[in-house]
Amino acid sequence: MISKDHIRNFCIIAHIDHGKSTLADRILEATQTIEKNKMQDQVLDNMDLERERGITIKAHSIRIRYQYLGVEYSLNLIDTPGHVDFAYEVSRSLAACEGAILVVDVSQGVEAQTISNLYMALENNLTIVPVLNKIDLPGADIDGSKKQLIELLGIEPTEFILASAKMGQGIDEILKRVIERIPSPRGNEEGPLRALIFDSQYDQFRGVVFTVRVVDGQLQKGDSVILMHTGMNYVAEEVGILRMNREPRSLLSTGEVGYVIPNIKNVHEVKVGDTITLTREPAVLPLTGYREVKPMVFCGMYPIHSEDFDQLRFSFEKLSLNDSSFSYEPETSKALGFGFRCGFLGQLHMDIIQERLSREYQANIIATAPNVKYKIVHQNLKEEFIDNPTKLPQHRLFDHLEEPYIKGQIVVRPEYVGNVMKLSQEKRGIYQSMEYLDQNTVLLKYEFPLAEVIFEYHDRLKSVTKGYGSFDYEFIDYRLSDLVKMDIFLNGEPMDAFTMIIHRDKAYYYGRELTEKLKDLIPRQMFEVAVQAAIDGRIIARSTIKALRKNVTAKCYGGDITRKRKLLERQKEGKKRMKTVGKVEIPQEAFLAVLQIQQE
Repeated sequence: MISKDHIRNFCIIAHIDHGKSTLADRILEATQTIEKNKMQDQVLDNMDLERERGITIKAHSIRIRYQYLGVEYSLNLIDTPGHVDFAYEVSRSLAACEGAILVVDVSQGVEAQTISNLYMALENNLTIVPVLNKIDLPGADIDGSKKQLIELLGIEPTEFILASAKMGQGIDEILKRVIERIPSPRGNEEGPLRALIFDSQYDQFRGVVFTVRVVDGQLQKGDSVILMHTGMNYVAEEVGILRMNREPRSLLSTGEVGYVIPNIKNVHEVKVGDTITLTREPAVLPLTGYREVKPMVFCGMYPIHSEDFDQLRFSFEKLSLNDSSFSYEPETSKALGFGFRCGFLGQLHMDIIQERLSREYQANIIATAPNVKYKIVHQNLKEEFIDNPTKLPQHRLFDHLEEPYIKGQIVVRPEYVGNVMKLSQEKRGIYQSMEYLDQNTVLLKYEFPLAEVIFEYHDRLKSVTKGYGSFDYEFIDYRLSDLVKMDIFLNGEPMDAFTMIIHRDKAYYYGRELTEKLKDLIPRQMFEVAVQAAIDGRIIARSTIKALRKNVTAKCYGGDITRKRKLLERQKEGKKRMKTVGKVEIPQEAFLAVLQIQQE
């Protein structure tokens, strides 16, 4: 059993693409945690999707042995994501650490997520080890990055570590600083067991596997344990540490990070953030865990084939265990049948979940356009939240409607401030402040309706700033807005999958654009189909899908014109009957039409 004085728990935090995973690779190489012949880029990113996109999606924990001044230390490293949509992974990792390596790319400087992650770490009272990375690049601005961090942290210039994760420069200094600066874990070694579950995954052979941080006491193999939130009893069939693979141990002691396999097969019994304690000597109070992160973006997901509904539900159960911020509940659509209303932290998070469903579970789904959660205030002042636009009642049945607002931080170069302000005004942004971090970096603060930001705001920001802009946001509150419910009708039937809640000023434009796109995307039928957009029962836009028409007069060679008229009238009557019973098949591409309109 290792002494807690020789344990250091730390994570790596940074803005996306500032070199976190590369730095983790070099640390693993320098400490010989992984053999050179098994080394690859982003070695801790175990999903193909992470390597393809070059981003970290899941936080990954690994135990490292390191000799310093003749003493062997146990370092628990957690590599975290950098994109704003995965901030919940960062918050979970911070709850299991005493320190954080803050990585800044000196060719980019401080960016939006750098500031957000830094403040999150300081709120958790973590010790910060600042690292200036990519000093080997020709465009490296070391002095500028130092000035920005001194302004943010108020630290001495000598505390910075200059590094190049790609070249392996500065790694020994980082490890030395981790041991010297980051404190050893606190906790009562003799007290009742309290272990924080900060991550979990599903092993098809072993069931649920918890990643835990032991705060107080000890956890031994074979112990009978209780999950304090659910009150359920289990047996710790296996405990151990996390290296490149799971390594079983006889026990986990105070301060250690490891895993527990409690033989849980039902994923509904699991809650990430729960506290494990012993049945024979239970703790009185659970650990506070980390702040609960609630989904902000919602969409409907439906199996293409109705018989795949149960398989899709099984896939969601496994995914929600692996990703605690993903939520789902069953719903029914007239157009699409049985499916699920799913919640995400952002549009990238939604895209990743859809990709994982396809790759890991071979699920074929149709996804509706994303939307946010709205607040209905009734005339008796009772409040109700809806995450599905079809649940919004008629306007006269409630007092008013409110939408979520966020506080956005945009870091950009001075020459692009005008472009960013113009884009933000288009997205109904409310200007708050502008601050110069240095002569080459501006921090803009705006308040936005969340519904405006989830549709490609980040991509358009990168476009108007030629790749130099960065964006981060957090939820503020709900505010009164002039919102309307827009329904789409096909052949006179409401298509609930296309229903949206939208600001009145944009409703007519989106109604016209959406009906035109659907006219082009929906295949022609044997009868004429009207595509209509309506607000409060009033049609605001219409397009018509012309009918496929057989030339019924081809067999007439001359003769009285009444013969041709009779055939055309008979065809017209047949199409009327067909229209009353005909069903319009909607292709999957049609559900992307809303997104395409938002991008234009």
